[in-house]
Amino acid sequence: MRGAFLNKPNEILIKETEIPEPKAGEVRVRLSKVGICGSDVHLFLGHRLLANPTIIGHEGLGFVDKIGEGVINRNIGERVAIEPNIPCRKCQYCMSGRGNICTNKRVIGLTEAGCFAEYVTLPTEFAWKIPDEISDEDAVVLEPSAVAIHALFMTKTKSGDAIAVIGLGAIGLLVTHLALSLGYQVFVSELNAAKVTMATDMGAIAVSPAGDLDAQTAELSKIWLENNVSAVFECAGSAFTASLATAAAPRGSEIVLVGLSGNLATFTPLKIAREGIHVVPSIIYDHPFDFARTIQLIRSKTICPSFIISSYASLENLQSALEAAATGNESKIVVNILNK
Repeated sequence: MRGAFLNKPNEILIKETEIPEPKAGEVRVRLSKVGICGSDVHLFLGHRLLANPTIIGHEGLGFVDKIGEGVINRNIGERVAIEPNIPCRKCQYCMSGRGNICTNKRVIGLTEAGCFAEYVTLPTEFAWKIPDEISDEDAVVLEPSAVAIHALFMTKTKSGDAIAVIGLGAIGLLVTHLALSLGYQVFVSELNAAKVTMATDMGAIAVSPAGDLDAQTAELSKIWLENNVSAVFECAGSAFTASLATAAAPRGSEIVLVGLSGNLATFTPLKIAREGIHVVPSIIYDHPFDFARTIQLIRSKTICPSFIISSYASLENLQSALEAAATGNESKIVVNILNK
């Protein structure tokens, strides 16, 4: 099969490799479409180094191609979406219902071969059957939609509340879309004008602070306080925006850390404690609840997440697609694997 290996930072090699065989309890999926995630871009740019050349990619959509021993209630040809984070379900975190922070979890496209290939194998319960009512375009962005759903549902906010979203990459746009669909008021901040337009066209309110950290903090603090913002979602993934979120968050609000900056941010402990602000970490999603919720929300047309898809590429052009994604001008590039 063809597989796209991250050979080293900034170098993708398309190579022929053996078709994987499903183990007991697994299915093999013939992939048709795969989304490029921000984490794929970070790997490509060398922000995180892999021990060996690896097939990356994890936002996969395809069809069950082969069924491993002991698997029941699955059929060849079923259309499925990949849930790529596979907790061990044995450690103390998994046993306490926090599999999303499992230290032993398998991660497709990181710790093992990923989805920028013609086939992938995984445990059967992590290959989610997609109802006929859901389009391929919505199904291929199921995984990042689950990230957004997990983030919003981690908070105490309710429909009718006001929230703020900093950073309108794929996840920030999806949090915005989900919240607006559920009746929230959403204030967004983003440098890219095209992405701001995407959000405001959905009904979000754009706030574009300028200047240094103190100036932006003053502007956002005023607007968020006047509009009773109850949760701030940091989706940009930079130390500056994380510092901005903690500095400007209104009294009694929640700060949801969705972006994954590896750099040091700053905050004032006295403000956090005295003003009763809660810092909420949101990493991936909970199995199986968040994928099930996401499928239902898409199936009911409550959300239509395919709007984030900005362009398509072929597997052979993954190198240039990752380079384009790294510019920050694309909201979601989808790679076509299977030519129908």
